[in-house]
Order: sequence, then C-alpha cells, then structure tokens
Amino acid sequence: MAKNLVIVESPAKVKTIKKFLGTNYEVVASYGHVRDLPKSSLGIDVDHGYEPKYITIRGKGEVLSTLRKEVKKADKIYLATDPDREGEAISWHLCEALKLDPKKTSRITFNEITKNAVKESLKNARKIDMDLVDAQQTRRMLDRMVGYKISPLLWAKIKRGLSAGRVQSVALKMICDREAEIEAFKPEEYWTIEATLSAKGISKPLVSKYYGSDGKKKELYSKAEADKVLKDVKGKQFDVSEVKKSERSRKAPLPFTTSTLQQEAGKTLNFSTQKTMRLAQHLYEGVEMGSDTLGIITYLRTDSTRVSDEAEKSLSEYIKKTYGDKYLREAGTAKKDERKIQDAHEAIRPTDVNRTPKDMKSYLSRDELRLYTLIWQRFVASRMQDAVYESTNVKLSCAGHLFTMTASKLSFDGFMNVYMETKDEDALPDSSEENVFSGKLDEKTKLTVNDVEGKQHFTQPPAHYTESSLVRALEEFGIGRPSTYAPTITTILARHYVTKDGKNLFVTDLGEVVNKMMVEAFPSIVDANFTANMEALLDGVGEGKIKWKTVVENFYPDLDRAVSEAEKELEHVKVQDEVTDEVCELCGRNMVIKYGPHGKFLGCPGFPECRNTKPFYEKIGVPCPKCGKDVVIRHTKKGRRYYGCIDIPECDYMVWQRPQKED
Repeated sequence: MAKNLVIVESPAKVKTIKKFLGTNYEVVASYGHVRDLPKSSLGIDVDHGYEPKYITIRGKGEVLSTLRKEVKKADKIYLATDPDREGEAISWHLCEALKLDPKKTSRITFNEITKNAVKESLKNARKIDMDLVDAQQTRRMLDRMVGYKISPLLWAKIKRGLSAGRVQSVALKMICDREAEIEAFKPEEYWTIEATLSAKGISKPLVSKYYGSDGKKKELYSKAEADKVLKDVKGKQFDVSEVKKSERSRKAPLPFTTSTLQQEAGKTLNFSTQKTMRLAQHLYEGVEMGSDTLGIITYLRTDSTRVSDEAEKSLSEYIKKTYGDKYLREAGTAKKDERKIQDAHEAIRPTDVNRTPKDMKSYLSRDELRLYTLIWQRFVASRMQDAVYESTNVKLSCAGHLFTMTASKLSFDGFMNVYMETKDEDALPDSSEENVFSGKLDEKTKLTVNDVEGKQHFTQPPAHYTESSLVRALEEFGIGRPSTYAPTITTILARHYVTKDGKNLFVTDLGEVVNKMMVEAFPSIVDANFTANMEALLDGVGEGKIKWKTVVENFYPDLDRAVSEAEKELEHVKVQDEVTDEVCELCGRNMVIKYGPHGKFLGCPGFPECRNTKPFYEKIGVPCPKCGKDVVIRHTKKGRRYYGCIDIPECDYMVWQRPQKED
C-alpha cells in the first residue's frame, strides 16, 4: 500500500506523475478549487474584520470524500498544485477542507512535468506560503466586492445578466477610449515625393524619397507644396552627395512569458488568447508519446524570462551542435526585461530542447504542433547571436532639395536562422529596405532620372485593439497578471460588451452604455493607474510586506460609499425608455428605445400585450451622398459598427468611418 499521497489539480497530470514516482506514491486530483465564496451572497464579513466565508463548491463533495479516504491511508501528504498564487491557495483550501495534519503535510512545486523536476520537488518540500495565499485571497475578495456591489446597479439601470469586474471594466474602458479616439480622428493631408533613378552598374532601379530643402527636413502638407518641389526638380540632375555605410543589429528575443506568448500566437497563428492558453495547458500537463506521457513545455502562467542553469546549458550545447559556435551568444549578454516581474518560476520553454517540432509532429494535433513550434523556436533563438545588417544610407541633392534612400542587406542571420518575430498589427510599415544595391554607389556615380512623382496621403487613426495588442497594453499598464488576461477578454466578449471582427475588437452599444455608467459612478474602479496600483499592493501582500486586511480595509469603504451614492442618484435619474417618432403598426403606440444583448432596438411600450420590435437606427445628422436620405449607425452581424443609408438595400451607401457633413 502506498504510504505517500500526492494531490495535484488536474486529472491529466495524475497518470504522468504516478509513472515518475512509482508504487510508493498514490497520485490523486482535486479538480481545481474545492472551496470558494458562496454565490448567493457577498461571502465577506465586512462588519467583523473582513473575514471570508468559504463553502464547499457545489459538486466537489464527492471529490473531497475520495480525497479524505486517501488521506487516511497515507503517512505523508504532498500538495502539488500549480506553482503560482492560485495553486498555493488551492493547497491551503485542501488543508482546511481535509483538516490535514501540518506535521505530515508538505507543499511541493515543479515548473515542468518531467521525472527530474517532480523528483527534485520532493527533496525541496516546504510549508504552504501564507503570504502567497493571502495575495490570492485578497484578489478574490476585491473582485467579489466589485462584482457583487456594482453588478446589481447595472441590472437596475440597463438589463439583468450584466456584470462589472475589477479588471474587465478597465479593459472595456480602454477599448471604449480607443474607439472614441478613432471616432474623433480627423485625417490630415500630407504628400511624399519619390524619384526613381538608375545608375550604371546597378541592375535594379533605385527609389529615393524627398527629405527636405536647404539641408533641413521638411514635411509637405499640400499639393501646392509638393508641386513646387516637383517643378524645381523636373528635368534636373540628381547628384550623390553622401554615401554612408553602417552596421546595425537586431536583438535576439527573450523567451516567452504568458503575455508575449499570447501576443505572438495571436499575430502569427491567429489564435485567441483563450485558445493559446488551452493548447499550452495540454502541452504542459502531458502529451502521450507511445508508452510515455510527458509535459513538453514548462508552466504556462509566468511573467518571468529567467531560464534554469540546466536548461541554459542544454540549449547552448544544442545550438553549437546544430548551428555552430558562431551562432551561440555568450552567457550574460542577453538583454534584460526591465519591468517588475514575479520571478517565481521560469519563462515558457520546451522541457527538452532536443525534442524538436519535427520529432513531435506525430504526437501533436496541428494547432498544438504550431504552438509548440513557436515556443521551441523562440527559446532556441533567445540564446543565439543577434542578426546583423549592413545598411547603406545615401543622400541625393537636386536643385537645392535633398532626397534620401536606404538599403539594408542581411550580413549575418543569427537568431533569424531559427525564428522571425512578427511585427505588431499597429506598427507602421517599414519601407527602408526597398532598395538593393547590387553594384558600387559613391559620390562619383552618375544617376539617370526615370521618374519623379508626388503622392497624396492622409494620416490614419489609431489601430483598433486586437486581443494581442490589448494584452500588451494591459501588461504595460500593470493591469492584471498572466492568469487574468485570457479570462478578462473572454468575459467582455461573452457579455457582448465587445465584439470581434477579424482580429479587431469593437465596442458594442451595450458596452458603451455599461462603460459610461462605470465612468460616471465609479471612476476609480475603471482608472488604469488605480488598478495598476492595486496590483502592486497585491504583489506586496505576496511578498509579505503588506497585510492583506490593510488592502481590503482601505478599498471596501470607498467602494461601498460610491455604490450608495450611485443608488441614490439612479433612483432620481433612472433611465426611462426613450420615446421615438416611429409608430407601431400593430397597435398605434409610439415605439421606444430598448437595450438587448446586442445593443439598442425599438420595442412597443405595450409589451407584453404587443410584442412588436424593429431595428433601431440612430441618425447622425448627415445626408446620404447618393440619395439624400439620412445616414444612420448600423451594425454587422458580429456587432461591428458602420455607417449606411437608412434606405439600404435600395441605396447601397455604406462606410466604416463616420462621414462628415459637407459645408
């Protein structure tokens, strides 16, 4: 009979870990949390020291019963839940629910599910870290307070089934603010001038761009300004005034964190944050490889870029063997991540770098293989030399005007031999590498002008958030933690506050209404700086520097006061259905504006006797340029806003950007 009991979170880990430990160990799963705050009430005694009231989660009674039987048989119990605050809290809840004897109970953690890591964790068994438990408990209590105090107000003012959240409300505001920026954006005209040239000994045409006049940079804001330059240079000689060669390097990337993995998987593989985490969870918990089941990546919730010495050594040997010594970067020359991070465990990496994507192809699904390949390539690239480019910058003069052209040639591929990082969706296109100098170019080179052309452009509004760019923004602001990004985005999509069209996120009418109320009644809750500061306080609790009750005691009274004030104001300014001029053809009443899961619609005030409804079209005060009727706000099937003629489909006018009324 096994004398040692190991309790893990996921049943997917049971079989794998049991193989590693042998017959003296029994391995069972808790299936995640076993206790939580009750759903029917706040679950926090605000009048007596803010003590939380935990109950057994519905459906977990049978799990606890099974665990109690196993505990009675064991001489030693190891709590092996996930290596983060959430996992620490689950271990503590198991201790409380199972009434475990502290003398025979230990906490173990491993960053990867491999035989060495699991066995090593047993040698480093420890007590439960109550600071980490308190940090998780405080986060749970703050989230519960916001959700349970504010959500009823949303129900009263808008509709039932809505919710507010400490992090989700900030994310919604960020998307609304970006939409407002895009809406308010007014394009500005600017011009560029390109001269296409050729030279003896250089096979391909050279493209140079207008830089300025009299040695100074100058922007062209109108056709008149561009025409003046074109008139000056037309038919004139272009001379090479300076050729400057330089070398620039592109830094090797850091290994993946949760955030950067979600961003890159979104950009490269078009995965949602939720899908990325689901696939990564399976790669971490264990993949069946013949008779073995192995975890092939390290723990997936981390904001650390650190790599263990053992993994570092193995990677160095792999790079030297596979690519050669010149590709291996010297130890200690990696760029550092300057942000404050919780360095409890490692970056996301393969558990064995020798397990290449090609080796894993037959054991993984298509999407699992794509994600594993991304993780493997990024990890290998992180220890390789920087890529080096030879850059040539050329200055050309013509009739007092200055033109420039740049060409880059990859002289050493370095890490790019393995991995190429995807550009951000909102990055500007890089046109600096359009020239290829296949021959010699210097001050004596004679140039022939093929064409000089002016091009009109308009400045573009900020890019819509995507899941990837929203994760990056949340991380930059310090809002949320690795485990919260995917659930936050999933929630605002599920509540129909935000919709997704392609990769882009668009706020719905319902989301705008919810955000407006939150901004008016609870400005601190949706303030990014306030939320980021709260995350810093939670870090302080986890580090043992701040008492958890101090955080809660300072937070709840202000929230309670704001809710009370909002309740009073809402009683006086409760939103009534807005009456329109649209007449119900069934009963003759004037129809009113109502809110549904997908935004506004027209409903008969005689409901439930009359159930007539119609789409609601909000006029923007601009006539249709095709037929003269009103332009209204419309929505695609996915909820994305556009502007179209009220007479669609008879009139086909429709645009994404809000049209302006002509003077």
